[in-house]
Amino acid sequence: MREQHTPYSNFYQAIPKLENEYTNDEFLQDYLATNLPKDILKSIQPDLEQFGQRVATELVEYANACENNPPKLISFNAYGDRVDEIKVAPEWQKLEDIAAEEGLVAIGYERKFGIYSRLYQFVKLYLYTPSSAIYTCPLAMTDGAARLIEFYGDDFLKDKPFKGIISRNPKDFLTSGQWMTERTGGSDVARSMTIAHKADDGYELKGHKWFTSAITADMAFTLASTEQPQDGKRAPLSLFYLPIRNEDGSLNGIEVEALKDKLGTKALPTAQLVLTGAKARMVGEQGKGVRTISTLFNVTRIYNTVSAVSYMRRAFALSEAYGYIREAFGKKINQHILFKKSLMDLEIAYQSNTLLALFLTQLLGKEDCKAATENEEAVLRVLTPIAKLYTAKASIAAASEHVEMFGGLGYLEDTNIPVMLRNVQTLSIWEGTTNVLSLDMLRAMEKENGLLAFRTFATELLDSIKHEDLMEYKQIISEKLNVLLHFTKSLTDKNALEGCARDIAFYIGDLTIGLLWLEFIQKCPKEKYLKAIKYWTSFKMNEKSLELYQILLAENKEQLV
Repeated sequence: MREQHTPYSNFYQAIPKLENEYTNDEFLQDYLATNLPKDILKSIQPDLEQFGQRVATELVEYANACENNPPKLISFNAYGDRVDEIKVAPEWQKLEDIAAEEGLVAIGYERKFGIYSRLYQFVKLYLYTPSSAIYTCPLAMTDGAARLIEFYGDDFLKDKPFKGIISRNPKDFLTSGQWMTERTGGSDVARSMTIAHKADDGYELKGHKWFTSAITADMAFTLASTEQPQDGKRAPLSLFYLPIRNEDGSLNGIEVEALKDKLGTKALPTAQLVLTGAKARMVGEQGKGVRTISTLFNVTRIYNTVSAVSYMRRAFALSEAYGYIREAFGKKINQHILFKKSLMDLEIAYQSNTLLALFLTQLLGKEDCKAATENEEAVLRVLTPIAKLYTAKASIAAASEHVEMFGGLGYLEDTNIPVMLRNVQTLSIWEGTTNVLSLDMLRAMEKENGLLAFRTFATELLDSIKHEDLMEYKQIISEKLNVLLHFTKSLTDKNALEGCARDIAFYIGDLTIGLLWLEFIQKCPKEKYLKAIKYWTSFKMNEKSLELYQILLAENKEQLV
């Protein structure tokens, strides 16, 4: 019998617990109260309250189980037959079923609340994401597929595929993948080497897909050329719909080579595929595939943005809860001024980034219902890549601070705290890296008058600010808008504009948040929010980065072509 020893200390650290993630988020409630009609808020409030409790309890357990039981690929069965079966934790399916039941895609397409439907939908996604083991990744692609079908789908796609995507019944709910990345490159999709061969009943696709994060989905949209390369030049790409499995359950001309071993998002199966003759049907015009699939991007990038801010909120909530129970140097750590300061920084950061994210969801809701002005559509187009890159970087910083605020416990895997830091790192890569999105912002400025639209939006918002407590901050934001306009006007060549694109993108992100704080505080003039606008008006153009560009320009003029 093992000898029992008396512990040297009878102290054990209490575990911080999440409270209802809706009712405990006073900022979110204030935001909805100022941005939703009273009858709509009254109608959806009970649903948000019950879901806020669900994500803080049941879903957290499911997510932890998925993280601790990552997917496995079974290539062959015992008899040597190739099966390419991906085993996921049972809780992964539960998270999918809950997504269907809760209408996490459906709400956006039922449009029961008109232009406010997207805001309602994305608030639920905001609550769901940090408790979902990144199940929001397949949901994002599924939602993007629904939008794509609305724009370009034929009668076939608008029948079973679309109805399945927007179903609330788990038995009927269908999910979709978005397969674009190949060995030749990620964002440079024009280098795709997949070929679509004409068949009697459509096309057969042959090629390779390097990253596919929804191999367990029911369908996928992917790019391929309908012609072989000529003189080293590839034909324009077309977009294709393919069911992932045949009616008998076998894979549709797909072989799974491997599951990716990733830094994070380990609960999410990400596969490397070979298409050996996958039966597919063309979507949209031949040769217009890149333009057609770009319909998804506004949706998937906004998902990415909302995911980022939801993790920032969770980092704050858990750190705040820990502050009440952890004691150091004779008092609870939330009584120490430096902890208070760090927590306030996390709080203002999540609130500020949430303003940006939910503003985009409102614009998307207007666009869905054909209620957006031409200027609002242009603002949505230019701000979507900016918000995605901006919030992704902010979420990484918040997750890192979250780990540190727990001290040594934050570094232990079995606390499930490091999972957040690993998972959010992908948010700056998925749907375009910071550099790629900065260039996309420039395209929106050039081709769709994005900067002019932003100036109009900013000017009109500033003109609407009348609250006397905001006059000082209104003047500061107005001056910072002028800095942006004069700076971009001074960049007269393409190289200079590209060299400063990241700085412009982050500056517009800061500026937009400042504008949105002004608008929000005027609607909700609580003293506690004035600290945020005071904090946020200290930003300026990144002078160090601009200096770096000047050095590069001087040293490499002949290379900047």
